Amino acid sequence: MCSLALFPPPLPSGQTTLCESNNQLLSGTNTEDRLKQESSPLSLFFPRESLKLHSRTESSSKAAFLDHSETLWMRSAAAWRDGGFTGLLNEITNSHTEVPKWLSVSSGCILALLRRVSSFHGSLFPHLTLSSEDMIAEFSQVLNWSDCVVRAFAWHPHTDKFAVVLLDDSIKIYNPKSATTPTLKHRLQRSVAAVQWKPLCASALAVACQNCLLIWHVDPCSLSTRPSSGCAQVLSHPGHSPVTSITWSPSGSLLVSASPVDTAMMVWDVAAESCVPLQRVGGGGVTFLSWSPDGSHVLASTPSALFRVWETRMWTCERWPCVKGRCQSGCWSPDGSRLLFTVQGEAVIYGLTFSDTPGVPTCTSKGPQAAAVVADLSETTFNTPDGDIIVGGEIQSLAWDPRGERLAVLLKGDPQAAARPAMIAVFKTRTNPIFELLPCGFVQGESGAEPRLMQFHPNFQHGALLTVCWSTGRITHVPFYFLSTGIPHFGLNSSPSLKRPQERPADFADQSLFTELIS
Repeated sequence: MCSLALFPPPLPSGQTTLCESNNQLLSGTNTEDRLKQESSPLSLFFPRESLKLHSRTESSSKAAFLDHSETLWMRSAAAWRDGGFTGLLNEITNSHTEVPKWLSVSSGCILALLRRVSSFHGSLFPHLTLSSEDMIAEFSQVLNWSDCVVRAFAWHPHTDKFAVVLLDDSIKIYNPKSATTPTLKHRLQRSVAAVQWKPLCASALAVACQNCLLIWHVDPCSLSTRPSSGCAQVLSHPGHSPVTSITWSPSGSLLVSASPVDTAMMVWDVAAESCVPLQRVGGGGVTFLSWSPDGSHVLASTPSALFRVWETRMWTCERWPCVKGRCQSGCWSPDGSRLLFTVQGEAVIYGLTFSDTPGVPTCTSKGPQAAAVVADLSETTFNTPDGDIIVGGEIQSLAWDPRGERLAVLLKGDPQAAARPAMIAVFKTRTNPIFELLPCGFVQGESGAEPRLMQFHPNFQHGALLTVCWSTGRITHVPFYFLSTGIPHFGLNSSPSLKRPQERPADFADQSLFTELIS
């Protein structure tokens, strides 16, 4: 079983991870090496002080602009639009001087009954009692989303440009080949949980917001730094908010969105601005989505201890119960045949293998009714020059590079304990002819910085490139230089020599830590 005990120890304070070369992660001090890495045109820094945050929430600011001369019917229409049936009842109940007494009393009784039912429903699904922002923070793939300077990040699938979502809900588009940095702002662009570029398209960016989906169309040839709100499509569906996760089909023809308060995930035809809800009983909502690279399956997590895997030919699904908690995160192998996922409250990574028949999963070890444990990331104590450091425990998110040869795992750590920092552990992986895992090392930033989210570059030509967004507001890129195992004369332990060759620790030279042949 692959575990953190087989990893090299974390770096001492003052050193940062620079790259992988010759099967070893190389580090540098806070001087020349780190400054060289951070001077890259793709490396960015967003000081928290430079961001202008919203001074008040939208709901709290409404009262300042209410026209108190509005008639009851106008206020009722606005309440129906903003709060649905409950909002209408609340408005009628509070307008007892303008409506018949029987209507006001009846509305109050119905409202009280609905609240009791809602309270009972909330006891079954506690997440429904959370505010929209707390709900997004609870189910986000970003560690500590509420206080994170960079709240979302997305590489374009075909070019070197990327989108960055900041704490003030603005979105910046960076392209090293362009001197223009467009900034996207919209009145509905609040509490952004996720962004994703449309495949096979140069300009479309999907944004998951608190009350809707936005599809920005940003012309890559435009010199405008502030595209107008007219460049954004607004997609919404009653009861489908906040939106916490989105995923495009590999062809870009469909977009799927999820909300923890809606038991249906929405499959959108963006061009037609229409959607088809895919609903199943149980789960209490949908929190996280991931479309397999081959387009054959979609992972859909729920707030409860179960998740579903949909096959996309007939849109049928397999229901997979979890023992302890909900499915927190998941990622697919490049060919879509293998799903790795984690469960809230557990320190292990599970694996499922799918057969050629859509929707019929076969497990790697225990048969079709169970997943295989492929890695154990339980807390492990490392002795470093700065004292003992405990790494491991619950997992926040997973990222698998497009070649299927490096797996990054974001470990939550304990924010209340300095000796239990959040950390990124990277594994070497092989998917063919069998699935194998080997330790690679820990990715660390500058002193005092903890990782918040991560994503692999979709088209890095020299191995894999991991982008990390840190708690300090800095974005860095860590290259992993290796030759693909798809080349016949190179194996899992091969990597090209660079200018700074280093000997690889003998302890890990030929040790296979997880393989399907021995699991």
